[in-house]
Parts: sequence; structure tokens; C-alpha cells
Amino acid sequence: MTRLVAQTPCAGLLPVDIGTVRVTEAEPGPMHLVAPFRGQAKAVSAVLKDALGVGLPAPNRSQSADGVRALWVAPGQALLIGAEPPDLPGAAVSDLSDAYAVVEIAGADAAEVLARLVPVDLGVLKRGHTARTLIGHMTGSVTRLGAARFEMMVFRSMAGSLVHELTEAMEAMAARRALAARPD
Repeated sequence: MTRLVAQTPCAGLLPVDIGTVRVTEAEPGPMHLVAPFRGQAKAVSAVLKDALGVGLPAPNRSQSADGVRALWVAPGQALLIGAEPPDLPGAAVSDLSDAYAVVEIAGADAAEVLARLVPVDLGVLKRGHTARTLIGHMTGSVTRLGAARFEMMVFRSMAGSLVHELTEAMEAMAARRALAARPD
């Protein structure tokens, strides 16, 4: 009989350490898409805030409290991460817990590595800001978690491609640093 074993999207692919950058797989916990019905955004946000400490975030922003995050993903939609949603009769709620590969990239050259893959000015992305964008050839999101720390999400089926593209960009950045450090 075939035995199925659950695996994370990046099982066997991460962590990767090259140069000053480290990429690890994040374990975000439950993830639910919350899409308020027309005219219900304020009420849904209030219920989320009362129950979990986070409301619906503004465009390109995220909110966090006690390990729970709400991440803007599209107009009128947020991804609730790290907790089961309360009853939300004013919204459509979809469980996307297994839908995404979530990785964290951190290190002194993290922003420079991402600049090779993302057509977004990461300099304007402050902590808690997020962008839906291309990551290489994939659609995904990039969220700044700290000065030199970012979270990236792509569809689960793209996990291998994400790790491959990040690895290539990290290798190129490390090679560039090594060349710059060589004496003439």
C-alpha cells in the first residue's frame, strides 16, 4: 500500500545560505483569504480586530498582533495568517493553508538579491509594507519584516522555481561581492 507523507512546499529545498543571505521556509500556520461582501468591510474588520487583534489592512500594508497577521493581497481582500478566523457572516472566507510556499530571506544583501528578481523599489517598502508583484517569472508577494528581512509568498506549485531563482540571485550577489573585495 502506498503511504502518503505530508510535506511542506519547500521540503528538501531549504535552508540555503550563500554569501550574507539566508533563505528559510516559514511556517505561517493557518491561512485564510477574507473577502468582505460589498459594504461589509468595516464590520468585518471590527470583528477581526475584536477577536484576533488585527483588522483588514490598508492596501500594500499588513497588521500583526500576538502571532496573528492580516496581509493585504488584493483590493478588498486580506490573507489572515496564524489563526483560524472567527465567524464572519459579512465575508467570504477560504482556507488557503496549503496553497502557498512562504519563505523568509534575511541578511545584509537580502534587498540587493531581491532587487534582481522583483520590479519594485524595495527602498520604499517599510516594515509591515507588502507588495503583490512579480518575483522572477512568478506572481507573488513580498513583505518587509525588518531592515534586512523579507517574507515572500508564491503558489505552492512554484516553490522549486522560487528557491532556484533566489539561489541564482544569491550566487550572483556573492560573486559580485567577492570580485569587489579582490585587490587589483
